[in-house]
Amino acid sequence: MPDVPPTATDLAQAVQARATTPQALLEAARARAEAARDLGALVSLNDRADEQAARVQARLDAGETLPLAGVPVVVKDNINVTGTRTTCGSRILANFVSPYDATAAARLRAAGAVILGKANMDEFAMGSSTESSASGPTLNPWDPARVPGGSSGGSAVAVAANITPVSLGSDTGGSVRQPAALTGIYGLKPTYGRVSRYGLVAYASSLDQIGPFARSAADLALLMNVIAGHDPCDATSLDAPPAFRAGTPDDLRGLRVGVIRESLEGNTAGVEAALGATLEALREAGASVREVSVPSVRHAIAAYYLIATPEASSNLARYDGMVYGERVPAGDVVSSMTLTRERGFGREVQRRIMLGTYALSSGYYDAYYAKAMKVRRLIAQDFARALAEVDVLVTPTSPFPAFRRGERTQDPLAMYAADVDTVAVNLAGLPALSVPAGFETVDARRLPVGVQFIAPALQDERLVALAGGLEAIGAVQVEVAPGYDA
Repeated sequence: MPDVPPTATDLAQAVQARATTPQALLEAARARAEAARDLGALVSLNDRADEQAARVQARLDAGETLPLAGVPVVVKDNINVTGTRTTCGSRILANFVSPYDATAAARLRAAGAVILGKANMDEFAMGSSTESSASGPTLNPWDPARVPGGSSGGSAVAVAANITPVSLGSDTGGSVRQPAALTGIYGLKPTYGRVSRYGLVAYASSLDQIGPFARSAADLALLMNVIAGHDPCDATSLDAPPAFRAGTPDDLRGLRVGVIRESLEGNTAGVEAALGATLEALREAGASVREVSVPSVRHAIAAYYLIATPEASSNLARYDGMVYGERVPAGDVVSSMTLTRERGFGREVQRRIMLGTYALSSGYYDAYYAKAMKVRRLIAQDFARALAEVDVLVTPTSPFPAFRRGERTQDPLAMYAADVDTVAVNLAGLPALSVPAGFETVDARRLPVGVQFIAPALQDERLVALAGGLEAIGAVQVEVAPGYDA
């Protein structure tokens, strides 16, 4: 297996020990970003990155100890960073420059990180392939003819292609975990409220959550200890101080693992093999494994789209060209708003706005949205019952490895099915982690696959400890995509 490049933990320690400098790490990250430009992972670079690196050096010279000292990071382009464009992958925000930092971004900088730039994404986080961005698609570094997953595809590729060791994405129905699986890295969706949503551009407010990508459990712990915690700027933020650590084999002994029976259908042979190998490794490490049922997850996709799209319809009503963003001039206000939204929003965003508006309309609210909310409650109850019997649940992250670009763009239902194993977690507000679990060979190309672990609410630390235990026994396969490991 090729050598894995330095982790964020390694780099921060090297900077703190004066073995390198924040500016040197920034320049190296820029060079890697340029070398990987054809992948379309980044949509913009941070013009203030040099200032940030100099500020970190000054703080170190003053004697500060910084957990992310000089570590270059990219953040998804729906997370606000002062002075950078926040486009959300949309023409309607093509030239919007953020006047403030998202809390997660501010905490990264406070910990000594240097924000290299903004990562590509499906428009307004609505997609599973990062093909709908107004900046163009992001390519999977394991096979550029295939997608990296979405909507946080750019953030995933930045880590998988070694542009930066860690990154931030957002997860509304699987948008951190699914691209993590398809690019062979870790992706964590925290408990709803564990990480502040202040400064995250909303898609579906009751589902959205910022989460990290990384190549090691130690880096997951490092990042979560920085970005998690209560934020008075976010009314949904939880008062749950982070205490993350990478675990050891001791964390696996006696662990009760429940395989969700409903997730065992429709998977490719490679996904089944990776899941089986992970479960066998857990058994050999002293965990107990058995099947459990979460029957309502079969309805998760339908419920998700009847909840997420109405929230999107409401949240995206503000983009009318009247206050900020692009405006199409016309003879009257109504015509200007109509043209602005028609030309500013892409096809998938328009589709979801219309679906959501329909589901909320008079005569249909009770039949669709209200019923979906009842199913959401059933899903949460089923998860609670299952997690009363076991410590963690496990499923494939995606039933298949990366699919070809353009393969699903003309079939929305096929695209939505890519998230069949992930959306239920967001409906229930639970934490879940995609672990790189192996590879499946398709058309002579090795493609990564992932396994998803789900924990009870506020037990995010359990997932990261589990990941560290799996690493320690050699059950996790983390590789940088070939050609990007220098």
